[in-house]
Amino acid sequence: MITPVPLGTWPTPLEAAPRLAARLGLAELWLKRDDLNGLGGGGNKIRKLQYTCAQAIAVGATTVITSGAPQSNHARLTAAAAARLGLSCVLVLAGSPPERRRGNLLLDGLAGAEIVWSGDRPLAEVVATEAERRSAYVIPFGGTSPLSIQGYVDCARELRAQLPDADGVEVVAALGSGGTMAGLVRELGVQRVVGVDVGAVPDPRATVAGLLAGEVESDALRIDGTQVGAGYRTLTDAVRAALEVTARTEGVFLDPTYTGRAMAALLTGSFPHGDRVVFLHSGGLPGLFGHPEL
Repeated sequence: MITPVPLGTWPTPLEAAPRLAARLGLAELWLKRDDLNGLGGGGNKIRKLQYTCAQAIAVGATTVITSGAPQSNHARLTAAAAARLGLSCVLVLAGSPPERRRGNLLLDGLAGAEIVWSGDRPLAEVVATEAERRSAYVIPFGGTSPLSIQGYVDCARELRAQLPDADGVEVVAALGSGGTMAGLVRELGVQRVVGVDVGAVPDPRATVAGLLAGEVESDALRIDGTQVGAGYRTLTDAVRAALEVTARTEGVFLDPTYTGRAMAALLTGSFPHGDRVVFLHSGGLPGLFGHPEL
């Protein structure tokens, strides 16, 4: 196993959320605050980047390249990690540049990343072309790989140390590129982790099972698919309600793409769960400011 480079502040806080628990009808609710881990505005991608950036440095890379949507949290944190480590960073983002830079896109530029817009071309094709031209190390979509899921094995171990009787809780997390859920499942077991699909990949069940390389059957994974709505970039009424309820009960802000969808699933009761829950706050606050319709 490669030794991760230090990029975050660990362990992240585990906070009780009694008012939100009462609203959800739970006996106990904790927020695992992976939005408060130090680098670049915080977020779950930092745990993964500690491994992928270590690998990039190990092979002698001076430039890293990755891809995502215009409001990608992963892109923002890759830019921040590269700045911390003295690496150049190229971000290949989907579509064309907007009239105004907002949210994560503004922060990408502040961190010094070069942005390449894919236009009508597939992201993977543009990444491959740019990586070859620049001899850059490719960090995969969402920072997710069989190596980087170790970051959420680390998180699950933190949780065991922070929470008495941790074996009796269920962990709920947004499921994007799959690495966060895969790492949690590897350490905590398939029955204790629920992933709420945000629509980032076409087959989340196969994606998570593939990252776990046969450790679990895909059908055994607990994945809730009710919150995708009209797609990854859309804001649904259920998500808007989740953002408001969380902010007004606990003073905690969620994002509209990931944590907002995961909380919407809890609020709507769209999957069965026990009465002791840990909600993984995976960050994404800058994404709020990329949604003026809020």
